[in-house]
Amino acid sequence: MPCSAALSADGPVQAYFKGVSYDLAAPPPGRSAGAVVRYVLGVLLGIAVLVLLLGKRGELEAARQQFRHLDIGWMAAAVLAEGTSIAAYGFLQHRVLRLAGARLALPGLLVLSLANDAIANTVPGGPVVAGAYRYRYYRQHGADSAVAGWSIFTIVVAQAIGMSLFLLAGVAVAVLASTTVRVTGLAVAGFAIVLAAGAVLIRRDLLLRLAAAGARASRRVTGHPRSGTLARIESVLARMRDIPLSAPSAASVVALAVCAWTCDFLCLLCSFAAVHAAVPWHGVMLAYGAAQIVSSLPVVPGGLGIVEGSLAVLLAAYGVARVPAISAALAYRLVSFWLVIAVGWVSVGLIAYQGRRRPGRPGAQPAEVQEPSPSPR
Repeated sequence: MPCSAALSADGPVQAYFKGVSYDLAAPPPGRSAGAVVRYVLGVLLGIAVLVLLLGKRGELEAARQQFRHLDIGWMAAAVLAEGTSIAAYGFLQHRVLRLAGARLALPGLLVLSLANDAIANTVPGGPVVAGAYRYRYYRQHGADSAVAGWSIFTIVVAQAIGMSLFLLAGVAVAVLASTTVRVTGLAVAGFAIVLAAGAVLIRRDLLLRLAAAGARASRRVTGHPRSGTLARIESVLARMRDIPLSAPSAASVVALAVCAWTCDFLCLLCSFAAVHAAVPWHGVMLAYGAAQIVSSLPVVPGGLGIVEGSLAVLLAAYGVARVPAISAALAYRLVSFWLVIAVGWVSVGLIAYQGRRRPGRPGAQPAEVQEPSPSPR
């Protein structure tokens, strides 16, 4: 789904400053040989996991037979659920940008959601590149540098809170079903993430001050960024601190993030029905949340192979037979990964075509038009 890439640990910060470098008219950084090698190795690792997972001929044949009897109606419902998840992500961007004072067209943000997901799941360094791509889109369509950076930062934090709440719900269901007592640690970790991310969302000014201090410290120690770049970074961070976000507004943003995750989860449930498999209600939420965390690890693009394997193993641990677990995981990924990527790259082409028709470079619009209202929301 379009939200999963944002959970990467290094995505938001690196993506933001890559966007700032674009704003400073710096040339885009090239792909290093190490990044390409890691990408190729990641793909090979994912394929290896799939081969190991489906290595037994009998299970592979059984899974293939289940796919021959897919329920088309439920697969259509899975596609609808995933499409609703992507739409919710587009509404999330639209809401955050409006809170920051920028008014980007919602249809364009829906197309951007698809394009961003395709880039994040297929390009080396996907989450970082996708974040920079989204930053440039915001700048091209009228948001100034502070608004674009603040919006990406806020969306990432809201998504982290949404997934943490989803994990907590999964833990609660598993505990109430008395399936295991070892999930207590996950509950504590999830609760801590919710509190920490919520504090960052409300008091993000403290984190932005720390980011500015880190840039100054880097300047003293390494000489980079250069003085002019440092001044621009500090100016942007200072303007980001001035963008208001009240508690009710923060709650509405988190609610949209939760909606996006929930619709993606519904895609998984529809995939169970499509392959005629029983849903393990006591553990499916926890298995889904764990698989999404795995997909955010910067080892394999889009978690290829790893997500399918981990999801199938976790589902089997909660009582699903091995073949139905594999079939459900593959059906879910067929919609939420492969189909979204295919449509997403069409969206990338559409955005590129529209960009060539738009005069001027990205971000050429006057920044003062995009300054947010000083009144709290």
